[in-house]
Amino acid sequence: MNFLVQQSGLRDLYDKVAAGERISEADALRLLESKDINTVGAIADLARQKKVGNRASYILNRYLNYSNYCILSCQFCSFARKKRDADGFQLSVEEMAQKAREALAIGITELHIVGGLHPSLPFDYYTGMLRTLRGVDARLQLKCFTAIEILHLAWLAKKSVPETLAELKAAGLDSLTGGGAEIFRKEVRSAIAKGKESAEEYLDVHRTWHRMGGRSTCTMLFGHVETLADRVDHLRQLRELQDETHGFTGFIPLPYQPEDNDIPVKTTPTGFDTLRTIAVSRIYLDNFEHITAYWVGMGLKLAQVALSYGADDLHGTIIEEHIFHMAGASSPQQQTEAALIKAIREAGRTPVQRNTFYEPIKVWDETPSAESESAAKRSKLLDGNLATA
Repeated sequence: MNFLVQQSGLRDLYDKVAAGERISEADALRLLESKDINTVGAIADLARQKKVGNRASYILNRYLNYSNYCILSCQFCSFARKKRDADGFQLSVEEMAQKAREALAIGITELHIVGGLHPSLPFDYYTGMLRTLRGVDARLQLKCFTAIEILHLAWLAKKSVPETLAELKAAGLDSLTGGGAEIFRKEVRSAIAKGKESAEEYLDVHRTWHRMGGRSTCTMLFGHVETLADRVDHLRQLRELQDETHGFTGFIPLPYQPEDNDIPVKTTPTGFDTLRTIAVSRIYLDNFEHITAYWVGMGLKLAQVALSYGADDLHGTIIEEHIFHMAGASSPQQQTEAALIKAIREAGRTPVQRNTFYEPIKVWDETPSAESESAAKRSKLLDGNLATA
């Protein structure tokens, strides 16, 4: 046992995790309130090791935002625009297909597609988009739409949520995204995303999708007006749904970005708070296989450190991310495969290229030279082919 743990007031929680026992909400709050980040990290690292071993993963993916026009006006959002705004955009299906072909040429395996709640696009735009992208190459996995988008599409189609999801699945949808969870507590949602779906609606969309055999990720936006108890409550509801459906592939904590929105938060979550939140998520969400350190929101260096605080995934290349960067994220617009592999190796983990469902595509061996040719080549293509995309 780690010497720091032996001397810590958190020894009982370490023993719980070591014995495979589930921690309570009170335990999780105690961990979030602790200033002993090293012990919290040691407990999370033990939980990670027991769950996934020494591997850490990444995915080759491209983000596609089909439009930023949105009928909502969420206070925290820096992405959405109205039709009157000069910097609004809307992509045609063919434009999206061209971006998919560019991505396929450099080895991308996933398209991550979300957008605003468009005021006028018809339902067949979305099913046509999925069919067209599926036609580009059947190997591309389509991870699309947040829960609020699904509710919007059901309204457009004048169908139930199960019927809407069934049509989207038939058109090519592989996985739902986890975005839009924010914080589940009603009062917090009203303060940061008034008019958005409720926590119950978010969870029910994912529950319905899981019952159809679908998989999805889930998220938590932290570091704004919520309390630490609100974070624990959020995690509790995700853990309960995972107990019920086992449909979540991974959890992605998202540090709040404060620029260009209407929430009075002056600073982003600190590195300390980000690492502690990731660590507690790993410890508390004992029925989740994977915890992702989202480098776009925290930078690759801190995401690398998070691999020792419970995270086992760095997300992906994330080419052309807009939502976080329009809110002030200073991380690069994309990340190379070689950089992700290097970060994982430096953290003492074995790099694994994964697919949308966190299933391994390639496990890199222990010799760094093994990945040098293919990863470097793909990174060079990414820089050259997509620098002006």
